[in-house]
This record gives sequence, structure tokens and C-alpha cells, in this order.
Amino acid sequence: MFVDSHCHLTFPELLADLPRIRDAMAEADVGAALCISTRADEIAGVVALAETDPAWWASAGVHPETEDEPEISEAALLQWAAHPKVIAIGETGLDYYRLEGRTVADMAWQRERFQVHIRASQASGLPLVIHTRSASEDTLALLREAARSGPAPRGVFHCFTETREVARAALDLGFLISFSGILTFRNAEALREVARLVPLDRCLIETDSPYLAPVPFRGKTNTPALVPHVAAELAKQRGISVAAVAEATTRNFQDLFGVTTPGQGAAA
Repeated sequence: MFVDSHCHLTFPELLADLPRIRDAMAEADVGAALCISTRADEIAGVVALAETDPAWWASAGVHPETEDEPEISEAALLQWAAHPKVIAIGETGLDYYRLEGRTVADMAWQRERFQVHIRASQASGLPLVIHTRSASEDTLALLREAARSGPAPRGVFHCFTETREVARAALDLGFLISFSGILTFRNAEALREVARLVPLDRCLIETDSPYLAPVPFRGKTNTPALVPHVAAELAKQRGISVAAVAEATTRNFQDLFGVTTPGQGAAA
């Protein structure tokens, strides 16, 4: 059985098609998925969706790129963290990719938001789902700083696209690394090198759907049913069976998020 550790089922591209998506997941032996929040006003919908199916869980958080989003408080995050279907804080982190004339110093609001999420993770015990793009140095620095003043943050660097050095630093901090459909892209050899480096017991797989559909579906709407293609590429890079990747990444998901997946099946 496969688990999609990061998807956005409440986004319009997928929300209107959930019955078909659920059927496709079952056909592809994708037994569970973590539905990710990106805005404060989205959390209730993500949680409500997770409540409809034992195979779906939810996160609570505000994406670093949503500058127009009202800031969420640590107290609000902790309130959501108490819900039985909420198993993660995020996605959160830093993104300096589109500065659009601003400086890194101007992104202080992102760093403050990230720190709120880190504190909520430390207080609740729920792992962080981290988004970092063109900001790995600051992302790692804030995680290290938090570890000096409280419980060491834990979680996953989702949709990883950074360097081997960033991967090693994240692993040293105790984080897992999640690979998306980007792993299958022709120009992603550097990422495939990272995939060969990360220990299997520290790997997760995801779709980040509706985006980043893996080859041979690139450019089409992504869904959790396509996560086995990510597993297949990870297996190819490591020289192991797809079944071994499915088993390991499902176990890693269960261990990180403290859940039991609702069914076990045989991976192809």
C-alpha cells in the first residue's frame, strides 16, 4: 500500500471530483493521504474533508507565500492541533523565490509566521510540514534556534528540491525528506542524486496534487492515485523493488505522524 504524504484535495481542481479520485486511489493501492492546509480560512474545510474518510488526514497551517493572509496565532493552531484528524502543523516555512523587488530583510513577516508554527509544533507535539524554496539557510537556522530553546522540531521537508547539503542538514536535525513527481522529471538529476543519498527509513513520497504530476502525466492534473509513479522512480534510483519503497514510506508516514493507516495491501 502507498501513502500520499502531501496533497491539496480541497483545491478547486480536485474538490469537485472527489468520488472519482477516491476510486482511483483504491485502484492504485493508495490507502491514505494527508490533506494540507495553506490558508487559515481553508483549515476548517480540510479538516471537514478528512472527517469524511478514514483514509484522509489533515494539517493546520498557513503557507509562507500567502502574504495577504491574516496571521494565524499559536493559540489557533493549537486549537486545531487538538482535533483527532489533524496530524501535522503546516505547510509552513520560508519562500524567497519571488522577492519581486523586495529584500530578504523584507521577508521578516515570513520568518515570524514560521516561528509561530514551530512553537505550535513544539507545544502540540505534532510534526511540521515544511516548505522551503530559495530560503534553506534561514529555514535551517530557525529550526536550529528553536531546538536550542525547546523540544527539537521534527517533521518533513516536503516536495524536496534543495541540494545534497541541505538534505544532509535536514536529516541531521531529525527531519524526513519527501519526494514528489519532480523526481521523474528529465531535468531532475540533482534531485535523483539526493534520492539515492537519503536513507530509506527517512523518505516519504507525495504528489503535492493537483500540481507536479509525474511523468508520463506531466502537465495534467495530479491526484493521489499517481503517487505510485513517484515510488517507482525512487525504487529505480535505489535499485530496490517498488514494494519495498511502498512498505518503507508507509511505515515512515505512520511513525512520523503517529497514525495507523486504515488498510494494508500488496504493492506492485
